[in-house]
Amino acid sequence: MSTVSDSARQVGTSSDAGLAGGSLLDEIVRDGARQMLAAALQVEVAAYIEQHAHERDERGHRLVVRNGHHGERQVTTAAGAVAVRQPRVNDRRGMADPVLAVRDGALGFWRAIRDVFPATKEQRCWFHKSANVLAALPKSAQPGATRAMQEIYQAQDKDHAREAARAFAEAYGAKWLKAVAKITEDLDVLLAFYDYPAEHWVHLRTTNPIESTFSTVRLRQRVTKGPGSRAAGIAKAFKLIQSAQTKWRAVNAPHLVALVQAGATFGNGELVERPDDEQREAA
Repeated sequence: MSTVSDSARQVGTSSDAGLAGGSLLDEIVRDGARQMLAAALQVEVAAYIEQHAHERDERGHRLVVRNGHHGERQVTTAAGAVAVRQPRVNDRRGMADPVLAVRDGALGFWRAIRDVFPATKEQRCWFHKSANVLAALPKSAQPGATRAMQEIYQAQDKDHAREAARAFAEAYGAKWLKAVAKITEDLDVLLAFYDYPAEHWVHLRTTNPIESTFSTVRLRQRVTKGPGSRAAGIAKAFKLIQSAQTKWRAVNAPHLVALVQAGATFGNGELVERPDDEQREAA
């Protein structure tokens, strides 16, 4: 009996040693993975800061600098979950003001835009505006009103669009003044897209491109009954949009986007004045 007990104790001791050795080896592997990730993040941040080293404010201070670290997070690797603290960068000018923002009737969005990007111009969405106008008309008048509104936003230039808007007001103003006011009171921001390249008009006069982008996210959210947490929701939205973008079509005449951002002037879709060197450098 003593021999059997001694053998059992020896087996148990060997097994415990093996488990301890395995745990130690796993920890060494995880520590190596942690160090490799930290080094890779440091190199990436250093390269980004060096890339923007020439960008400085009016006092000569760099706009892109290091700013400590983000909170610790767990990253899953082949060696298991490891804790990583990502270096943080302070980009002090941030995103420049967008040239034009397209919105529906959400007033909160535009208040936020004015606070953050005061120089951004406004374009109202024709899709949502048309729906609002039709909701204020009887069904018998809706087909004709739809065609009349199409004459406005599909006109060849802004002058013809204004003429079509006057025709719309004359045709429907006597009976349905409320519906007409939805067009006439917002006409300037409804026709803002005419001040940009004609190739971009189809993109600018409606928020549908943005609506379509998030439709994939909304559809998945309904199926899963919510993301579970804010972090999971952000991650899910990012991955869904990243996957969906493979099926998007490019913006018409993408080379003109740089001209718009640089401050080029367009009239009725045609280039009127190119930006000077100072405007181009600022953009």
